[in-house]
Amino acid sequence: MRESAGTAFGFAGAAMAAVYVRDAEGTGRLRLIDTLGRTSTPYEVPETLSLDDRSPVADAYRTGRAVWPVTGERATRETATVEAATAAETPVVSAAVLPLGAEGGRLGCLLVVDDGPYGFDSTRRHLLEMYAGQLTTRLEADGRPQTGPVVPGSAREPAPAGAVLRRIRPGSFTLALDTGGIEADSRLPELFGIAPEDFDGRVETLLWRAVPDDLPALMSLVEPDERATGLRDLEFRTRLSTGELRWLSLSCRLGLDPAGRPDRLFGVVAEASRLRPRAHEVSRVQRLATALADTTSPRDIVGALLDSLGADRVALVELVSDRLMVTVLDPRDPGAWPQAWRSAWRAEWRDALPGSLPTVEGTLREGNVHLWPPGTAAPPDLAGLGAGGLALLPLPAEGRRLGACVIGWNEAQEFGLQERSLLTAAASLAGQALMRARAFDAERELVAMLQRSLLPRTLPALPGGVAVVRYLPAATGLEVGGDWYDVIPLSDRQVAFVIGDVEGHSAAAATVMGQMRTAIRAYAVEGHTPDVVISHANRLLTGMETDLFATVCYVALDMEEGNAWFVRAGHLPPVLRDPEGGTTELQVEGGPPLGVDAQAAFPMATAAIAPGSVLALMTDGLLESPETGMEEGMRRVGDCLAAADPSDPEGMAAALLGGGARRDDDLALLLLRYDGMAVRPRRAGWAVWRLPDAAAHARRFTTRMLRAWDAVEEADTVLLVVSELVTNALVHTRGEVRLDLALTGNRMRVAVSDSSPRTPVKPASMDWEATGGRGILMVEAVSESWGSVPLSGGKQVWSEIALPSREPEPEPEPEPEPLGSEEEPTQGNRTGRGDTPGTE
Repeated sequence: MRESAGTAFGFAGAAMAAVYVRDAEGTGRLRLIDTLGRTSTPYEVPETLSLDDRSPVADAYRTGRAVWPVTGERATRETATVEAATAAETPVVSAAVLPLGAEGGRLGCLLVVDDGPYGFDSTRRHLLEMYAGQLTTRLEADGRPQTGPVVPGSAREPAPAGAVLRRIRPGSFTLALDTGGIEADSRLPELFGIAPEDFDGRVETLLWRAVPDDLPALMSLVEPDERATGLRDLEFRTRLSTGELRWLSLSCRLGLDPAGRPDRLFGVVAEASRLRPRAHEVSRVQRLATALADTTSPRDIVGALLDSLGADRVALVELVSDRLMVTVLDPRDPGAWPQAWRSAWRAEWRDALPGSLPTVEGTLREGNVHLWPPGTAAPPDLAGLGAGGLALLPLPAEGRRLGACVIGWNEAQEFGLQERSLLTAAASLAGQALMRARAFDAERELVAMLQRSLLPRTLPALPGGVAVVRYLPAATGLEVGGDWYDVIPLSDRQVAFVIGDVEGHSAAAATVMGQMRTAIRAYAVEGHTPDVVISHANRLLTGMETDLFATVCYVALDMEEGNAWFVRAGHLPPVLRDPEGGTTELQVEGGPPLGVDAQAAFPMATAAIAPGSVLALMTDGLLESPETGMEEGMRRVGDCLAAADPSDPEGMAAALLGGGARRDDDLALLLLRYDGMAVRPRRAGWAVWRLPDAAAHARRFTTRMLRAWDAVEEADTVLLVVSELVTNALVHTRGEVRLDLALTGNRMRVAVSDSSPRTPVKPASMDWEATGGRGILMVEAVSESWGSVPLSGGKQVWSEIALPSREPEPEPEPEPEPLGSEEEPTQGNRTGRGDTPGTE
């Protein structure tokens, strides 16, 4: 930078500077409060100016835009505020007038006169604009000058006259971003505690003096993002050679090369010892930090700001996917907000229309705190939010701005130095809290999605019973754990009920839980007995790369007869409530938890469950708490089951959960109310021998049972299905084949079991020359539904056929007849072709 030895103002070639502020008496005039210049300056300026004058100073104040009058003798005549002693002595004069403050809170104007040969080029104009910003901050900190009539009860007083320019004494610089070289005046190194003659012109020399905690913010300016445009303000600390800390205020702006890329940084640095916090300010900031530390949602953040700052209303505006969204309005009462906000009122997540909040959008671009004291006109989009004062705070975090916070007070507020410092700190703390809240929301959504994907979304309809399940995550840490439940239909009459718990409540536990639930379900539907299912799951978990273990209670229940088979692997025993209301803890011998011993044995126990009973399976999270132990928890479960109404399983589950109190461990609960089947199925089975006329024998057996059950209306359809399924099993499989018939109400179920695990395949296409594949298509055509399920190493292919409605009758006992003792009836005389595409 170029600098004259006699320059006191701080900018090279500047002969004089003057500060005008609006008269506190409300006369509509601007009053001169300070001047600074060389002692030999030939310029004089008037003490007062009218806002109606046609002068650059009045124009700049009215329009809010900088005025750069033309240079030369004509400029001297047109600039009414500057009178040259003799035109011959000042052949070239450059003047600049910059407004101080924003619209609605304008303080006055800064007038700068330069009689050097260079004039105000683009670099010096940028520096002067930033200097005007520093001057505005100083005037507001000293005591904001009145811009209108005094508001009763306001603590504001006019700024003291004189010494404003001398107290700032800024240092200016231009930083080349590619080399790190700095062109600076002599004042800049002095502010960093470096003698001007010792400064080497490197930015690293200045950064080395900064306090380490403030370096990240400074580096974001020295190494800017290409999107970082506009004026940037920053307060930071530097350590002098004496060890003393000094607060500095920096204003800077990026300069672009012809290609539009950042290549320079223009800046002004001034001493800001006024930012040094006092003891009571530190206490207020600490209290606010403590309040925001426990917040987990945007509404919690707004509540903490309301309480800590004593505000009457707070609006949180977030930037979400480049859109402004008003996410929180507090208080929630629409009557507390002006009509412009009330007309579009929604309690949460209201989209802000593009351009509806221009002041907020500007604040997000600039990143500066804006204050409107009592008596100043707020922008139209914020009007009516705070008669006693209004603050607009950008919320920075991790080098970007997440949104802004509008804070309004009804009682008159004093926005002095301490209040500005507190609000600046509040903006930073709220921004960090909002970042944490967003991360917490993302984590919570991920956890909820994980938990939903691992647990059954719906439960199957049960014949003869009602199942109710509950899962509550842990109240501490990740809200996901290893507890799970499952209800698995095994056949038309058997259902498996599973409850399990993987050690811990973490993402790892949830992952193992999902694997165990899937494995147990797969082993169960393959048709294995309960003890084999649990043994297979144990070997699987033992071989997995995890140190976690799991406990399981597995119950297979015959919904028709009420017979239950229990297997327990380190888990809590089931609790049974009998129809009379008594409760019993079922004594089921158990094995060790899964994942401990690959060769462990898991004994199977049986019990009969009477209709009207309630079976409860639970994890230890339901029983244990800081106040009660396991035994007390089991007693409480028994008492709740005994006192609850079994006709309302949902109410029973709610009573067992105890109102959903927060717990340290997650819990799962499965309740089954066993009612028994109102209409018990009629069943009959036939072992099919591998004879040439085996299909004919199967049809004769089916005809005999249909006559006995008085269900001959759809005999042709049933016989067709029997013929096709039996023939298909005989042709394409080896080993035993079995035919099972079941009549429940008006539905006939035909099931053929064989020893092959491979399911029949329906042909994708069929032409008139095809000799096979038609059988399974005919079964599909005449059946209400059909399918295939694994069964004890083989499979069972089944078909359900709807019969005409009729009243159920007592089941007669069929008389056994020797194989082939009855002729095949004419109506069932169909020959099974066995042409369904085989699987073996």
